[in-house]
Amino acid sequence: MSVPLFNLAPNLTVSRLCLGTMTFGEQNSLPQSFHLLDEAFSAGINFFDSAEMYPVPQRAETQGRSEEYLGRWVRNRKISRDRVVLATKVTGPSGQMTWIRGGPMCLDAWNITKAIDNSLLRMQTDYIDLYQIHWPDRYVPMFGETEYDPIRQFSSVGIEEQLDALGRAVDAGKIRYTGLSNETPYGVMKSIQIAERASRRPRIVSVQNSYSLLCRTFDSGMAECCHHERISLLAYSPLAMGILSGKYFLPDGGSAHARLNLFKGRYSEADSRYNLSNNIIKAASMEYLHIAGKYGLHPVSLAIAFVLRHPLVASAVFGATTLWQLREVLDAMKVELTSEIIGDINKIHGRFPNPCP
Repeated sequence: MSVPLFNLAPNLTVSRLCLGTMTFGEQNSLPQSFHLLDEAFSAGINFFDSAEMYPVPQRAETQGRSEEYLGRWVRNRKISRDRVVLATKVTGPSGQMTWIRGGPMCLDAWNITKAIDNSLLRMQTDYIDLYQIHWPDRYVPMFGETEYDPIRQFSSVGIEEQLDALGRAVDAGKIRYTGLSNETPYGVMKSIQIAERASRRPRIVSVQNSYSLLCRTFDSGMAECCHHERISLLAYSPLAMGILSGKYFLPDGGSAHARLNLFKGRYSEADSRYNLSNNIIKAASMEYLHIAGKYGLHPVSLAIAFVLRHPLVASAVFGATTLWQLREVLDAMKVELTSEIIGDINKIHGRFPNPCP
């Protein structure tokens, strides 16, 4: 069964599954990455997502390898550039990743332009199909935070400057479309409003935010914005970093090579947002695993099918480090959830709303 397609924008058709590459260059070697990409492409996946800061956990020694491996695969396999959709992201302000333009300290025009040029070089391509701001320049609660604190607001680069820089990149043929990631309803609407003031500023076509059985915060505010403004959701972490596969609840706690085990204490987002010692996360996950068993579904199929049934989801952005993991996700394309299953899911969500925001 070939992966179906979705029209994300004019002349931009993406597969409804998007292979994320943030394990390439850390958990996956170059040959392993090529095998995953080969398998995904042969199954009908044409959409591949990366970021200048990948792989994770972030290290100066490996930064940029994910983009590099992706670009080398396209070149090595002699794939016509118009047959693949390449997406990547510019790193937002960070006081930790000093090896990326000194932090970066902000997301101004210079940083955006420099990031685009470097990504083009690493991926050995003339253009990027979808270029995204990885997270906002301004303060927002994200990566597990849920409450906005006005006191934490800091001086930030205006969205006008960012869109102008992206617009120049579009005019130069370096990028085709733009998107946001880890954004809020305010950020989406402000970006649209500012883009409409000048024709040279690109209008965003997508938002890449977390969405899964354990995180449905998109439906509270953001969904309304995206629906009325015709913006699609690229749902990342549809398996909640592998938790919804059930592997971490096996008697042995899952493989030592599983991400939450392998990088425990080294990957801040995983340790906080997807903390396996959180009893609510475990309780909710066990309930969803029970639903999968009740209806004879693989837990991965339940989780992926749930995300893809959302009318605003263009593609589910997932990661895989092995071929069998990739095949489990592909198998989810054969599953259609009944109203009875959705009813059971919503009951669990009512009891355990968004334990992995």
